[in-house]
Amino acid sequence: MTIANYNFVNPEFFLLLLALPAVGIWYYRRYRERYPTMDMPSLEGIRDIRSWRARFRVALPIMRALAFTLLVIALARPQESLKEENIKAEGIDIVMVMDLSSSMLARDFTPDRLEVSKDVAAQFVDKRPYDRIGLAVFSGEAFTQCPLTTDHGVVKDFLENLKCGILEDGTAIGMGLATAVNRLKDSESVSKVVILLTDGVNNSGYIQPMTAAQIASQFDVKVYTIGIGSVGEALTPVSVRSDGRYIFGLARVEIDEQLLKEIAEMTGGAYFRATSKEGLEEIYSKIDELEKTEIEVTTIRRYSEEFYLFAALGLFLLILELLLRYTVFRALP
Repeated sequence: MTIANYNFVNPEFFLLLLALPAVGIWYYRRYRERYPTMDMPSLEGIRDIRSWRARFRVALPIMRALAFTLLVIALARPQESLKEENIKAEGIDIVMVMDLSSSMLARDFTPDRLEVSKDVAAQFVDKRPYDRIGLAVFSGEAFTQCPLTTDHGVVKDFLENLKCGILEDGTAIGMGLATAVNRLKDSESVSKVVILLTDGVNNSGYIQPMTAAQIASQFDVKVYTIGIGSVGEALTPVSVRSDGRYIFGLARVEIDEQLLKEIAEMTGGAYFRATSKEGLEEIYSKIDELEKTEIEVTTIRRYSEEFYLFAALGLFLLILELLLRYTVFRALP
């Protein structure tokens, strides 16, 4: 028996509610016997002498009936549940690879390239509710920040906490890609995708980008590459002070677009260039449209016990009714 999103484990207890009409009739007859009517020629003289206790005493049986109803609902053991159903959805394993080199703090995006990349990536995660998504980061070295998971809240938390300076500076594109491929190589998903975002030129790491691309191709991993950065010059970190703060200066935006295009072409992906936040959002939207594989997903039914509230309210009303009946509304025999 289900009402809205509530499921009742023991609905047979609702049969107890059939006793309410019988109790109501009994109470009415008993009331008539205890308080008999008296015929009078006119009530004008006593019309306004009825006390407030007499006016509100009628609420006592209503409170008891409501308390009884709430306790019966508690006995029926209501549970709030998620609906279980089979649906068709797009399920893909995706690893996002984020560049954390100091140049990602360039201010040609507001407030900088890294913050915009994090925000747009989080929006993309929200659009893929049935995908397993992971996160890898790189600068002069690379590591997995978050393994593949369907818990997208965790992925977004890791994205939010990304910052430059946690790794040795540099741009090891090959290392970042190889780390992502390592997470996907044993996946049984129909489609395996890497979204690699960088703003520079490969200048470090012991795995060359094209070598990592060849490995990706062997494991059927499709790589979408994104070059982020405006055209021309941008206010970019050029050195670091002794206290760890960056010194900014104008520097030419250099992105190895040819390399990123070759990686994408070798793996069956595509290369995109983002020169603004709006452009980056459009790129992720295109990738979202391109990567759709229909699978059947079964959502799991989970329950949370909800009878505590009904039991507590029922007991409260019952105790309150008894207190009022034998104190404020006490009637002398």
